[in-house]
Amino acid sequence: MKYSTSKPGNQPGNRAGIVKKVPKMLMHVCCATCAGYPIQLLSEDYNITMFFFNPNIQPLEEYQRRLNNVERLSEISGIPLIAGPYDPEIWLKQVEGLEDEPEGGKRCNICFDVRLGKTADMARDKKMDIFSTTLSISPHKNVNVINGIGKALSVNAGIKYYTADLKKKDGFKKANEISRSYGFYRQKYCGCVYSKKV
Repeated sequence: MKYSTSKPGNQPGNRAGIVKKVPKMLMHVCCATCAGYPIQLLSEDYNITMFFFNPNIQPLEEYQRRLNNVERLSEISGIPLIAGPYDPEIWLKQVEGLEDEPEGGKRCNICFDVRLGKTADMARDKKMDIFSTTLSISPHKNVNVINGIGKALSVNAGIKYYTADLKKKDGFKKANEISRSYGFYRQKYCGCVYSKKV
């Protein structure tokens, strides 16, 4: 599976010569493997900018490896990328006391909230029309929790949230096909030190 060079912003106008305004989306991405298919799918209707903000990922070498692959995805796809700050200490303080929570538990919910909260704020500051995340592509993530958090944050930030279950219609399979075709790094754990122990 390869990327199309067409972009929504390059679509011709209708017969009256009116050019359709394409909404600007800030898409939170966790890694190149999970991002490949969603940005391809949604770029048909949105002008997407990827946002890599993942202070949960440890150690630094792992974080850098995932960021490097997302940067390569940006080059391949032509989708711009904003890399957020990396401060794992802030994330660790947020999940303090939840170290022994199982994967998919309260710690993960806080992790979603931290990352999507920053995405919503960035989308508002960058005057985007809508924000979303690639997290729902994973069969290991609770899509209802992710979308619930996204909707709540959209109200607080005053910006729309794109609700999705990106793993539907073989989304996860397609994401892995793209990842393999470009040789993207495919990690063995979600990202945090606690998920690495599982």
